[in-house]
Amino acid sequence: MAAAKKGDTVAIDYVVRTGDGRVVGGTQEQGPQTLTLGSGDIFPEVEQALDGMAEGEEKAVTVGSDAAFGPRREEMVVQIPREQLPEDQPPQPGMSLSARTQDGQTINLVITEVGENGVVADGNHPLAGEDLHFGLTLVEIKEAA
Repeated sequence: MAAAKKGDTVAIDYVVRTGDGRVVGGTQEQGPQTLTLGSGDIFPEVEQALDGMAEGEEKAVTVGSDAAFGPRREEMVVQIPREQLPEDQPPQPGMSLSARTQDGQTINLVITEVGENGVVADGNHPLAGEDLHFGLTLVEIKEAA
């Protein structure tokens, strides 16, 4: 039976869970995802796990938070005064905002708390600080030409 190797296009099914077992991604609804090994389309740890797998084989791999979305950084949690918020929509927890940093980059923030004078917004990726646990199944290998 053929084993997947760099350059091969593979179809995989996967589920991604956090350390507490919460499902945060996967192919359950849209079906297998296709990628080319060695192209950098997925976390290197997952790509490494797929290398050498055979069709139908299953594997578990963990991507540590530092290699995934980085550590959670408290300096990315900011307070924004009400007068700096858009006036056309009342702020609510879960609402997304965009802001410019002092160096001109755009960051996305999610409102986590709404107060009388302003909001608390978090610029961390929702999975920052989380180790990600992948359950992989190699569905198909299309060997490189």
